[in-house]
Amino acid sequence: MTPSAADDPAELIISACTVLVHDDQERIGFAEDAAIVVRGGIVEAVTTTAEAADLPAAERIDAAGQVALPGLINCHTHAPMVALRGLAEDLPTEEWFNDVVWPVESNLTATDVELGARLACAEMIRAGVTCFADHYFAMDAVARVVAESGMRALLGEAFFSSQGPEGRERSLEFALRLRGAADGRITTALAPHAPYTVDDTDLATTAKLARTHGLPVHLHAAENRDQTETSLARHGVTPIEVLERTTILHTDLLLAHGTGIADSDLPLLERADGRTAVATAPRGYLKFAWPDTTPVRALRDIGVDVGLATDGAASNNSLDVWESMALTSLVQKSAEGDPRRLTSRQALHHATLQSARAVGLGDSAGSIAPGRRADIVLVDLTGPHTQPVHDLAATLVHSARSADVRTTIVDGRILMRDRELLTIDVPAVVRELGERLPALVDRSHGRRVQRYDT
Repeated sequence: MTPSAADDPAELIISACTVLVHDDQERIGFAEDAAIVVRGGIVEAVTTTAEAADLPAAERIDAAGQVALPGLINCHTHAPMVALRGLAEDLPTEEWFNDVVWPVESNLTATDVELGARLACAEMIRAGVTCFADHYFAMDAVARVVAESGMRALLGEAFFSSQGPEGRERSLEFALRLRGAADGRITTALAPHAPYTVDDTDLATTAKLARTHGLPVHLHAAENRDQTETSLARHGVTPIEVLERTTILHTDLLLAHGTGIADSDLPLLERADGRTAVATAPRGYLKFAWPDTTPVRALRDIGVDVGLATDGAASNNSLDVWESMALTSLVQKSAEGDPRRLTSRQALHHATLQSARAVGLGDSAGSIAPGRRADIVLVDLTGPHTQPVHDLAATLVHSARSADVRTTIVDGRILMRDRELLTIDVPAVVRELGERLPALVDRSHGRRVQRYDT
């Protein structure tokens, strides 16, 4: 598309770059020597550098040698948990929760959550992440950080049934109050923790509230094989069958992990009435030594989008979606026993359009095209580790790194330029968080927010 001349200058023109584009069949392609024209936070046109040369613009970026990608989306994380990075290492899942994480989380204050979220947003912006789906506590603090940092987010206030009806009510109140905040960059979800911590009554009530208020649901389910086997032994149903009988499956659902999804669950997921997506975070599964991974091909075969995620840095140690993209491709090749699954282009599709759909932004994000939000990252491929380029998709997935992201843009606003963060003071955050860490990590009190027993 060629932009028309306008009296008012475009707010931003990015020129001389290669742009990742999708055709009408959603296939990945690349437009070379291209320019992106941004007006009002929206991509007005993807054209050639020559055609954009004489257009008036408030700001220009010469992106020669760089690739423009849709901003990456972290489809499931617990951003404030960066404050716990490296605290619970080399432990089985049950000990990780019961002995370290849930005791420490009983100490959390809104200030801890806010500082953790600031550090997390800085890390994600530097890694080319423009949007994240967060599932945690004290989410008003996270919403403030999203508004101030310029990022986009799907936020949900997590709750357990052990909190009583107040937990569910707080989740609803937050979702209704914050929906559309930060100039529309914040969307919201109801956030029950998981079928093993939220009972059937609360799940059924949550499903009803979601339908009544037009809200999605974001929760953990069938995280690993042990959870599925325990659910079958104790209740005679899989975690996915619990979601079916409580009608959670018939809402717009973002399901975290799903490595324990059974073959018998697939028809239920295929028949689900709402928009169903699964977020995969393979680094954590490897670290916990889970025997399975998210069944990406099986889910795609039944029309379920699989978005990329990191989970929280307490388990993953990183919020690097770039790494998740590469690992998803590699782990799926191993799981399928077939090097043709998952290809680099397929991995890029999961990182872009499928991740956007997973967080409910399928009509506005996930691609660089006219009418889409101007959430764009510029990746420098001039380094020795990315040269020469024989297959650009493979270079992006398997050779490039998050540190190659030079510039991060959300709604046309530059949040990082040439590796310089513009919206978050990282040294100040690190200093204040460091002062609070002794009280945060204290476990001598013997409390915990919940018990993991699946």
